Amino acid sequence: MDVTQRKSPPAEIGIEAAMAHARALMRAGQWPLAAAQLGEVTTTIPHMAEAHRLLALALRHMGQDEAAEQAELDAIHASVHDPELQSSARALLANDLPTAEQILRNRLKKTPNDVAAIRMLAELAGRIGRYGDAENLLRRALELAPAFGAARANLATVLYRQNRANEAISELDRLLDDDPDNAAHSNLKAAALGRVGGYDEALTLYEELLARFPEHAKIWMSFGHILKTVGRSDDSIAAYRRALMIEPTLGELWWSLANLKTLRFSPDDIAAMEQALKTENLANADRYHLHFALGKAYDDRKKHEIAFDHYAEGNRLRRTGIDYHPKENAAFVARSRETFTPALIARSSGQGCPAPDPIFILGMPRAGSTLIEQILSSHSMIEGTMELPDIPAIALREGHGHGERLSAYLKAVPDMTGEKLAALGQDYINRTQVQRKTGKPRFIDKLPNNWMHVGFIHLILPNAKIIDARRHPLDCCFSNFKQHFARGQNFSYSLADMGHYYADYVALMKHFDALLPGRIHRVVHEALIDDPESEIRRMLDYLGLEFEPACLEFHKNDRAVRTASSEQVRRPINRDGVDQWQHYAPWLSPLEKALGNIVTAYPSIP
Repeated sequence: MDVTQRKSPPAEIGIEAAMAHARALMRAGQWPLAAAQLGEVTTTIPHMAEAHRLLALALRHMGQDEAAEQAELDAIHASVHDPELQSSARALLANDLPTAEQILRNRLKKTPNDVAAIRMLAELAGRIGRYGDAENLLRRALELAPAFGAARANLATVLYRQNRANEAISELDRLLDDDPDNAAHSNLKAAALGRVGGYDEALTLYEELLARFPEHAKIWMSFGHILKTVGRSDDSIAAYRRALMIEPTLGELWWSLANLKTLRFSPDDIAAMEQALKTENLANADRYHLHFALGKAYDDRKKHEIAFDHYAEGNRLRRTGIDYHPKENAAFVARSRETFTPALIARSSGQGCPAPDPIFILGMPRAGSTLIEQILSSHSMIEGTMELPDIPAIALREGHGHGERLSAYLKAVPDMTGEKLAALGQDYINRTQVQRKTGKPRFIDKLPNNWMHVGFIHLILPNAKIIDARRHPLDCCFSNFKQHFARGQNFSYSLADMGHYYADYVALMKHFDALLPGRIHRVVHEALIDDPESEIRRMLDYLGLEFEPACLEFHKNDRAVRTASSEQVRRPINRDGVDQWQHYAPWLSPLEKALGNIVTAYPSIP
C-alpha cells in the first residue's frame, strides 16, 4: 500500500518520520489522513508548533475552519517554548534589535508561516518607526491565523500610529466583539474616536472605563484631553487634577494642565512639581514634561530666567531621544525646489482633481493657524476639522520603492500622469470625507507641516486654497521652544534646529511665491491681531466667499479644537502672545544666528 494512503503512529516510526509522512500526505491531497497523522503528533508532543501549523492548514483544506482556527492558536501558544523565539524575545526585551532581527529573519527563512515570529518581527519594525513594514507583517500573520487577537491588537495600534484612526477602530470593533470587557482595546478605541471627531462616543467610553478603573491615572488624563477638545475646560481640569491625586509624579499630567495656556499654577502646584523632580528614578518623560510645565509656571510669574532654565532643560532632555538632522530638512527643501519647476507646473496645468473643497492652512506650528481656522470655521460655508495627516501619508505611500524617507516621493512626481494626479487628489478627498460632519461645501486641513508639500498639493488639487500662516520668527520659534508636542515636530527641541527649520520653510514658500504668483494667501499674525476685520475680509475674498459677521465673533464658536491653542481661540482676539520673546532675548542667540536676516526682513521674505 502507498505510504500516502495511511497514517502511521508516531510511536512506531518516530516524530521526524511522522512529520515527513504528514507532509507527504498533504502533498498528495490526503487532507483527512494528514490531519489524523498531525493530530497524533500534537498529542504526543503538544509543544511542537510546526505540527499545529500543518494541522491547521490541513483542517482549512477540509473546510473545518473552527478547528483550524484553534490549531493556529495552539501553534502560536506552542511557539513560546521554542528556544529560538525565546532568544529573540530576550533580545527584544533588552532592546538588542539587531540580534532579535537576525534570529527572526533566520527563523522565517526556515519556517515562513511561523505566525509568532512574524508578529515579533512586526513589533521590531514598529519600535523603529517602520509602521508600513509592521502593518504588512501583521496582516500576513492574520491571514495565516485570523483569530490571533494579539496580532490584531498590534495592527490596530500600528494603524492608529499611522493616523489611520478609522481603520484602527474597525480592527478594535472586531476585538471588542470577542472580548467586550477588554479595557486596553476600549481605551485605544476612545483615543481613535477622538482623532476622527467621535467625541461623544469617546467620552462615553472613557466614562465607562473610569467606572471600572477609577484609580487609573492615564485614563483620567485621556478623558481630560477629550474634555479639553470639546471646550469643557473646567471638567478637563478636574479630570487632570483627579489623575494627579492618583499619580502626582506623572509629568504629562502637569504638562496637560500647563498646555491649557489659560490656567495659572498655584504656589502649591509649583512646590508639588519641584518635589516631583526630586523623585528617585523618575522617568525621563516625566522629567521633561515637568520642566516644560514649570517653565510655564515661572513664565506666568515673569520669572523669566528661571522659566528659561526649565524650558531649556526640558528641551535638552527631549532632544536626546530624537533622531532629527536639520540638514535632511534642508535637503528636502532643495530637492523640492529642483522638482517643482516652471516646466513641470506648465505641463501639469489643468490636471489633478478639480474639487474646490479643501482649504489648507499651513506654516510653522504656533504661528496662529488655529486662530485662522477658528475664524474661517465660523463661516456658514466652511467646516473646521483638525490637523489631517492625509497629505503626508499619501506622499509617503507614493515614495514607496524610491526610499524610506518622506522626500522619496519627489522622485516620482515628475513622472506622474494627469490621470495619476487626479486619482491622488480624489484619494485625498475620499480619505478626508470621514472628518466632514456638517455638510458644508468647504473644509479646512490645518496640518502646519503641509508647507513641505505645497507643490504636491497644487498638482493634485489645483482648485484647493492655500493659506500660509506667518508669525514673527522670534515669537513663533520661541513659542515652539516653550511647547512640548506629543509627536511630529522634532525640530522644535533646539533653538538652532528651530531657526534652521523656519529658514527652510521661508525659502520654500519664497520659491512657490515666485513659481505660482497669487496661489498662496499669506496671513501675517500681527496684522490679523491689529486689524482683524480687514484681514478676515482679505481671506474671504481670496476664498471667493462673502464676509459674515460671525467670523469676527469666532470665540463664540463651540466647535471642538484639538491643538494647543484650544483655550486661547475661545477668547476674543488679544495681544497676549505678541513679543513674548523679548523677555528671553539674552538667551536666544542660537536662534537668531540660525534665522539670519529673516528677522530683520520680516514680514517680507528676504
